[in-house]
Amino acid sequence: MPYVGLGVYKAMEGQEVENAVKAALKHGYRSIDTAQFYANERGVGKALKESGVPREEVFITTKVWNDSQGYDSTLRAFEASREKLGLDYIDLYLIHWPITGKYKDTWRALEHLYREKKVRAIGVSNFQIYHLEEVMEDCEVKPMVNQIELHPKLTQRELLTFCQKHDIQVEAWSPLMRGKFFDHPTLIALSKKYNKTVAQIILRWDIQQKIVTIPKSVNEARIKENANIFDFELTEQEITDIAKMNENLRLGPNPDDF
Repeated sequence: MPYVGLGVYKAMEGQEVENAVKAALKHGYRSIDTAQFYANERGVGKALKESGVPREEVFITTKVWNDSQGYDSTLRAFEASREKLGLDYIDLYLIHWPITGKYKDTWRALEHLYREKKVRAIGVSNFQIYHLEEVMEDCEVKPMVNQIELHPKLTQRELLTFCQKHDIQVEAWSPLMRGKFFDHPTLIALSKKYNKTVAQIILRWDIQQKIVTIPKSVNEARIKENANIFDFELTEQEITDIAKMNENLRLGPNPDDF
């Protein structure tokens, strides 16, 4: 699983998402993250097919949405997503949110898909520690990934530590904080020091902590820029300094409310 991928949340189905995916693949991305809820899986699949990049080189993630959760309905949702993407298999399939009373049955469906080799890896999104513990207490295959909101204002240290202890790969959504805090003095200083954008500083902070990151953009220049983070390295102190920005501030919903 590549450490940097393109997120396509809110990228409109059709030309917008197709152009974004093609641009990402052109500039070296090999991971694309979509979801049933994003309503752009067909465009992602079309762009992948037209890109000329071999299917086996690209890591495709999609997710089952809340109103499709449950055993049988998840299997149907998976097949619908696979058809829209135009793929024989999906690399990573996630439960989008931990819907109370549903997510354990949904997980059993993901295990079935994994055993059938219709998906290469299975995981969850927005799961707290207690959600993970409940799944893991009687699962046959434990979650391989937990995709969560994670950025310098929400560092999720306890959850990150738990996932790393149990070999669950953490993946950050909204890693750039939707650009709301790019004026923070710590980030500005590091941007000047390394001659990199604030976005590049944050994405580098992710990968040095072994966190997979999926910044979203439909702008080709930014897509290219976001991947240009492998020619410098933050110090341990700088990683700590960025983490000190934490305020446990969520920009998206709180999983505890589902």
